This record gives sequence, structure tokens and C-alpha cells, in this order.
Amino acid sequence: MKFDKKYITGRFAGIVIVALLICVAIIWRAMYTATVERDGWLQLGAVKVSDPKPMAANRGNIFSADGQLIASSVPNYRAYVDFLSGIEWKDSAMSVGDTVRVFNPKQMHEKDSMWLANMDTICSGLAQICTRYTKEEYREHLMKGLELHKRYWEVCPRVVLSFVQFYELTKLPIFCMKNRNRSGLVPLPLNNRNKPFGSLAKRTLGEVYDTLGTGRSGLELAYDSLLRGVPGVKHHEKVLAKFLDIVDQEPVDGYDLVSTIDVGLQDICEGALREKMNELDANMGVVILMEVKTGDVKAIVNLQRYDDGKLYEGSNFALAALMEPGSTFKTASIMVALDDGYITPTMTVDTGCGVYNMYGAMMKDHNWHRGGYGVIDVPHVLMYSSNVGVSRLVDKYYHNQPEKFVEGLRRIGIGAPLGLPFAGAPDPRIRMPHKDRLGGYRQSDNWSATALPWMSIGYETQIPPISTVTFYNAIANGGKMVRPRFVTGIERNGELVESFPVEVIKKSICKESTLKDIQTILKRVVCDPEGLGKKAGNPYFHVSGKTGTAQVSNGSGGYKSGKNEHLVSFCGYYPSENPRYTCIVAIRHSYYVASGGGQAGVVFSKIAQRVYSKNVTTNLKLAQDTTAVFVPDVKSSYNQDAGYVLSELGINERKQITLPQYGEDAVPDVKGLGARDAVYELAARGLKVRTKGCGVVTRQSIAAGAKLVKGETIVVELN
Repeated sequence: MKFDKKYITGRFAGIVIVALLICVAIIWRAMYTATVERDGWLQLGAVKVSDPKPMAANRGNIFSADGQLIASSVPNYRAYVDFLSGIEWKDSAMSVGDTVRVFNPKQMHEKDSMWLANMDTICSGLAQICTRYTKEEYREHLMKGLELHKRYWEVCPRVVLSFVQFYELTKLPIFCMKNRNRSGLVPLPLNNRNKPFGSLAKRTLGEVYDTLGTGRSGLELAYDSLLRGVPGVKHHEKVLAKFLDIVDQEPVDGYDLVSTIDVGLQDICEGALREKMNELDANMGVVILMEVKTGDVKAIVNLQRYDDGKLYEGSNFALAALMEPGSTFKTASIMVALDDGYITPTMTVDTGCGVYNMYGAMMKDHNWHRGGYGVIDVPHVLMYSSNVGVSRLVDKYYHNQPEKFVEGLRRIGIGAPLGLPFAGAPDPRIRMPHKDRLGGYRQSDNWSATALPWMSIGYETQIPPISTVTFYNAIANGGKMVRPRFVTGIERNGELVESFPVEVIKKSICKESTLKDIQTILKRVVCDPEGLGKKAGNPYFHVSGKTGTAQVSNGSGGYKSGKNEHLVSFCGYYPSENPRYTCIVAIRHSYYVASGGGQAGVVFSKIAQRVYSKNVTTNLKLAQDTTAVFVPDVKSSYNQDAGYVLSELGINERKQITLPQYGEDAVPDVKGLGARDAVYELAARGLKVRTKGCGVVTRQSIAAGAKLVKGETIVVELN
């Protein structure tokens, strides 16, 4: 077969020419685009690629000390609808030579018809999703927005939808359209923090700004830089005729906090305080429960009565409220005098009839109308909480050197700055007197002859409850003052990243002899029948502490005008011999009777007993029965060898108990049996059995061998 070379050469030349022409056209078009159309394409590119935008990171969670989730980020939404979405603009002639841009009337009519056709179904669904409004109210609201053709109309007025509610909303007609330009649904995500345990420790955990996602108060604000993470960066770009979010930098999620709060203990404290506040109709109450060795705040309660008469977690009074501590401050006053060597526990002071003229002002004890306490020693001064006794002792040794007394208060730590990470947490305010040129004390500093006596009993000073409980915790902790700790560490993905150690503020707040004296006195305040704090005590363990009762000033009206209010408190620790927890209870009320021990002390007692009972375990031997075998597993061996080893460990073989034989019509002898065996033997003969105690039977109410009466009740005592 012959090939026509001319024909092949001609076709090849044609292909080459076409290819060259295409190349020339491409080059010409590229040059034209790069020169003539350059500005237009640059403008178009600027529109299709948006400026970089931040991508929010997931905020870290907060866990309790026992590993429970107490604060987490769950998105909430405000839902809006654009009734003009998907409708194009159209030029309309108004007059000769004039045009105006209006919405396409045909599309507008179609949009309105679509809404009217689905309005009943949408409103019925909304009424089920958010029950705040009825179907008719939703219809009236949405019809108004439709008639006015609003572009940003809230679907559920003044309602923040949960994630689940918003998800159900997207299943309704029109809103279910995936194309947002057709549905018109415009969600506004809010940074919501979900607290599974409701108001428990709400003020300590704090709040987050919804729109900003940053901490507003409490732990959320204190550790905001760790919780909020690092935001990422993205931009909006058109790719293959579709607009996409292109991620330039991935966000880094925030760390998780491990707090010291124990949910169970928090619930105990809040329940006990709430019960008492409702009884007294109190308007404010505080409880702080602190672990002695570490300073960990295991529970912190701030209850406040609002206008509706109900109690809610109010302001963080425990950390931020500057209060006159009242009689709980007397412990510090006596401690300073003991530490300076001016007084001893055996020293006495004459309190007279309970009223003493202190530089023109009358100092009174709570029992002045009953004749006072007369001459009492230093321990009884605190046991009776004698205002006259404390003020006379302090004034006697510090009247001419009040600055030394104030320095002593700071030395023992009652006025020490705690350096807490919470915004707005103030330091204690204890005034220091200043001398003028002549050696007197400046009246401009509001220092007078009565300032020191009243300061010694807890007035004219302002101390937040957290400072008072930290001071008493140092007494319980052998004189070592530790900083209150609210967070033990940070985690990421369940792994510990950093732990926060216990911080010591003062290695020793006083001399060892002073500490022993004050510990003995505080124990007597509660455990001695004469102590005013006895109602804070407990029959199962010893409690040490001090009561407090103070009259609260009514603003500019002072202490003698308006409705009288009292701040009753109790601060102490337990068990006295080996303290584990320190707790303060403070309640502000206008009840006609004010008693630190009888009101705040009772709350302390309930909290102490309930918290203590959570850590009590029963000895396993108390559950021993005749069928129980408390012998470790023994591998195969010689019986003699195994018996020798067990006997050396103090483990004896179980003895077989043989019941004395009686007839079937007689009551059996069950002495020596365990509860299970005894109940079985007696019930098998038709007797009803009641047991007392645990262990083995030592006594039975119906003697063995007695005539059996079926249905009769027999009581067996075990020990």
C-alpha cells in the first residue's frame, strides 16, 4: 500500500498553523487582560476575596474538684428573618427621563405567597419550640414583619434560643431551605456558658459576655486568657463559582480549668444556708468552706433576696464585700495581746455589770440587762464574747500606742492582702493611726479615743469574709497561712498541662505558745457548756471557732436610724484535734433576735456534720457474719504451712457454730449467729424478726426453747 506523502505533509502543516494561531490568540488575550482590562479584574478580585476575618476558638471548660463539668460552652442563637431575601432590584420608570430602583414586583408577590401559604405551619411549630408565645401571637408578629417587608425581623422576639431549639427551627417550612438566600433565616450565634448545676457557685464561676465571648466576672474573667484560646484567621473567596471560607490559620481551643469546688459540698452548704435564710427572712448570706492544709475553697455560696422574695446567687459577697466582722474579730485582738506578751490566759478583767464608760461612749455586753459577767479570765472573755472585756484589755495596753496594735493585726495576717485573681476583690481595710507634730493622733484621720476600743471588737474595720476564713484557717493549720486556691491546674484534652501549687502567705502567724493558747480557747467557745458557740458543736467530733454579731450601719443614717439590721456569723474549723475544714457562715437580717451562735452557728453545725459524714467509712468487721470469710486467697500449698502463715497474720479459721437442738415447736437458740443466719433460722419457723446493731447475736427477746407461736415478733441484738 502506498502513502501519499504530499497529502500527509499538507494535513500536518494545517495542524501546525492552527496550533500557532491558538497560541498567538492566547498570548494576545493574556496581554490584553494584563493591560487593557487590568483595573477591572483587580476590582473584581477585590470583591471576590474578602479581608481576613477572625475565627473564634472554642472556650475551655471548667471542671469541679471531683471531675464533674460545671461550666461549658454551648452555642445559643437569636434568630432573624429577611423577608426580602432572594428578591432582585428592578429599574422602574417614575416619569419621563426618571427611573428608580425597586424590588422586582413579580418576585415580591411570589415570596409573599410562599410565606402566606406556610404561615400556619410555621407559627404552630414556633409555639411548640418556644412556648413563651402562642400560635396567634407568633402569627401577628410575623405578619407585621411581612407586611412591612422587614429585612432584619426577629423570629422569636426577645428570646435566646438554645442549640436544640434552633435546630428544631431549621426544620420548619421555608427555614428548612439550605439556600440561605431563599429561606431568609439569619442566625446570630451567642457565646453562651452552660452551667449544668444551675446556680451552684454561680458568682465564683462568673459570667461571659455573649457577643464577645470573653470573661466578665469570677473565674471566667480571672483565667480568661487561658480559657478563650487563640482565634484563627479565615477569608471569603470565590472558587469555581462558589464562595468558600478559606482557613488561613486554625484556631487553638482554650485550656480547661480544674477548680477546687466540690459539687456535693457546694450543694450541702447552699442547702443549709438557704433553709436558715428563709426561716429568718434574711436578705444576704455567705458560706465559704476551705480545706485546711491546701487552702482549697471547696464551696462558696452567695445568696441574696431579690424583689420577688426569692433567694438567688447575688453579688460575690464572699470575696468582694467589705463587712464589719463583729465578734469574730475578737479572736485577732486577743491573739495580738497574747503574742505581744501583755496578757496571759490566766489574767482576769472586770467587766462589771456589762456596761462600761469608754471615753464618753457606753460599751455594752450582750447581757448587760442581766447584770453582766463581772470578773472573768481571758478564755471566758472570748467564750462569753464580752465587748467590755476585749475592749478594756486592748485599751489598757495599746491606748498610747494604737499603731502597735494595728501592726500586730497585720503581723498575724488578719489584714494581709490575699492577692486573689478576681477583679474587684478588695484587701482588708484596717486603719493605721498617724501622729501629728505634737505626738497626738490626727483627728483628720478619723482617729479618736474610742477608735481603738471599738476596733478591737470588730467595728471601724472592713474585712471580706474570705480574709476572715483565711485567718481562722491559719490557726487550724498550725499557724501557717496559705492563700485561698480556686484552681488546681489546667488541662487540654484530658491531660494535665500545668498544676498550681499551694502558696504560703505566712509560715507562722504568731508564736507557738500563742497559737496553742488561742486553739484551746476557741475549742472551749464551742465545746464548753458555758461557751456561746455551743450550738455550732457536734456530738460526733469537736469543733473550734468564734461567734460574731454586729449591728449593720444603714448608710448615711448610721446605726441608730431606720430599720435595724444585724450581721450574724460563725467562723471555725473541725475536727479540733486534726482540722480538715475551715468554714465561715455570715447572715444579714432584720429579725428581732440576733445571735451568731444560735443562727449562723446552727448552719455551721449542719454543714460540718453533713460534710464530715461524707468522709466516714464503716469498719468492714462490723458487717461480719457467720457466713463471712475474711481470709485472703491462698494458692495451693501444704495446709500446715498455710495455717501457720494465716495465724501469724492474726487470721483465724472460722469456727463452726452448732445450734442447740430443740423441737420444731420451740424457739431456736441463735446466739453466736450473724444477722443473716439468725433471720433465716427464725423466719423458717414462722417468727417475725427485728434486729438491733451489727455483728453476731448476743441476746434474743424470746428465750431459746420457749414454745413457738407463729407470727410472733422476736428481737435479736447483735454486737
